[in-house]
Amino acid sequence: MLNIPPFLSFVTLYETYLRRCFANAGLSQQTLKLDDETTVRFWGPNPEETARKTPVMLIHGFGPVGLWQWRKQVQCLVPHFDVYVPDLIFFGGSTTRSAERTEVFQAAAVAKLADKLNLQRFHVVGTSYGGFVAYHVAQMWPERIRKVVIASSGVNMKKGDNEQLLGRAKLENIEDLMLPETAANLRTLMDLAVYKRIAHMVPDFVLNEFINRLYTEKREEKIELLKGLTLGREEDPGISALQQDVLLIWGDHDQLFPLRMATELKELLGKKVKLEVMENTAHVPQIEDPLRFNSILKDFLCEEESF
Repeated sequence: MLNIPPFLSFVTLYETYLRRCFANAGLSQQTLKLDDETTVRFWGPNPEETARKTPVMLIHGFGPVGLWQWRKQVQCLVPHFDVYVPDLIFFGGSTTRSAERTEVFQAAAVAKLADKLNLQRFHVVGTSYGGFVAYHVAQMWPERIRKVVIASSGVNMKKGDNEQLLGRAKLENIEDLMLPETAANLRTLMDLAVYKRIAHMVPDFVLNEFINRLYTEKREEKIELLKGLTLGREEDPGISALQQDVLLIWGDHDQLFPLRMATELKELLGKKVKLEVMENTAHVPQIEDPLRFNSILKDFLCEEESF
């Protein structure tokens, strides 16, 4: 395997660019100790600023941290909202000594972070695994959450959905797909997650660099997170309707959570749910078509809440 010096690394250079984008948007990287066991790192506004706007929490999916997943959304939303982008537990700079590994525990960490930041009421936006977390935050603390956006996230997944996903990926274990250790497995993940088939054009040494820099840290703990999911264990989704206005955003070619799951989820989450389907995108529409995604997202968040 080719080892690339850090100063020549595409991943390092691009991450430096992403950090500059977040900083230019007025966000800074901060760390807060939530309790004796758990510490969360996040990007947020300068805590010394006194003029406040409605807060929005952007929750990343499995894989690279929010810095890599939400750049275009941060740049779009910062003029209108106070934007917070936390690293979920065992991603980036967030960690815990607790033995808890469920997405419910992740949701509790997000709520504790909001308490520490004195966010009385806020919007929550989650993609993929982050959508699981967003759902639980909204379900467990309805009085704290204004609106909910769930993007590309099969909150209603059943045991059979996981089995079908592994069949599409031609893999035996979910960690081989979500935490790839080989260029071949990362290429499979990209083919499932992105509408335009570009993975075959990326050389193995570049894919291996992404794996080394973005997928190896805390790998065992992340495998425990996958095994700790409370969603998808049974054939009954076991989710309940949400009280808030909810927006679902889905790519029409999503192969991780197919579009049929979005239509089913819309019915399960109650009467205050909108579904926006984005054409010619797959599992990461916020990256594949950020202009369209941002227009849908901002219009929803800026609308008056229904009661």
